[in-house]
Amino acid sequence: MSRILLALLAFSVAVHAQAQPYRIVGYVGGRDAGDTWDAGKVDTLIFSFAKVAGGEVVLDAEARSRLHKVLALKAGHPQLRVSISVGGWGAGGFSEAAASAEGRRRFARSAAALLRAEHADGLDVDWEYPGHHESGIASSEHDRENFTALLAETRAALDDASAQERRAAADRYRLSIAVADAEFVDHVDIAAVDAQIDWFNLMTYDFVNAMTPTTGHHSGLYASAWATATARTGERAVKQFLAAGVAPRKLFLGAAFYGREFDGVDPAHDGVYQHFGSFVGYRGWKKLKQDYIDKQGYARHWDADAHAPFLWNKSTRHFVSYEDAQSLREKIALVRSNRLGGIMYWEQGEDPEGELLQVLARGLSAASGNP
Repeated sequence: MSRILLALLAFSVAVHAQAQPYRIVGYVGGRDAGDTWDAGKVDTLIFSFAKVAGGEVVLDAEARSRLHKVLALKAGHPQLRVSISVGGWGAGGFSEAAASAEGRRRFARSAAALLRAEHADGLDVDWEYPGHHESGIASSEHDRENFTALLAETRAALDDASAQERRAAADRYRLSIAVADAEFVDHVDIAAVDAQIDWFNLMTYDFVNAMTPTTGHHSGLYASAWATATARTGERAVKQFLAAGVAPRKLFLGAAFYGREFDGVDPAHDGVYQHFGSFVGYRGWKKLKQDYIDKQGYARHWDADAHAPFLWNKSTRHFVSYEDAQSLREKIALVRSNRLGGIMYWEQGEDPEGELLQVLARGLSAASGNP
């Protein structure tokens, strides 16, 4: 083959790779009557949550009703895919189900049956976390190998179900997992798991919370000047998974449509990475916009090192870490520079008007070279 043909082929491959659209994956708990967000801006909505009960993946009646409202969105958006997430923080049953070949088969077959019965498009496994019991769930020293085996069994069951439903290629039942980073994946064989799944949802949020010794940026992209050398960040999580051999396009950087509030915070550096008296709680984007950002003494600040916003109330010594349009655009830039698969976020119910979703849609569309 001539040098000219080789050059043209290389150029064609590069253009094709660059033209691949970035995707938006969003977790959602349901659909309220007053919601105006546009499901057409999302590639995949991941419904939360199914649970593991008796070793099987199940939905109770209330969750099933909420799922049906999400699935109904597909009527107006034929390209939309809806997966069902099983698990979540404090949801157990995984370690027990994964511990035996029979348990893994039962989990996998029930998951496939659920997708077929509900006409969903995939399964998301949110085990928080293999080998860990901080959330109060059972764990085992064998969770590492058992998690890989569980996903392999599930992949096989979903492929069998895809064949029965005549779903092929990109339409086959999808399998994704929600994963954290740093020490929270020390019982996950990332390379082995990678072979079984379609993509990783990186939970690059909740880096600071009630269990951490200080405040900080709970979804910070880079390290703050006041962070410790081992502080978790979005960039470090991406590097960890890339170093394990995961293809960039299989990584979805996590974004948070909510914040974390602390009180009794030491005032140095306006409360950034300081000791606190107590963790106040979760603050969704709608609440932050209505009652917090530059209101009632909560002044917005920007950490240029972390590429993250925060609120500091000097009089009450309350600190809030959160995400906004500026930090989301910074995350889009990292996705673009590393050619990742796109962005995943938690959770659509906190953005009922689709304000933050619109930021992602515009930024990722522009990054893909689309109008």
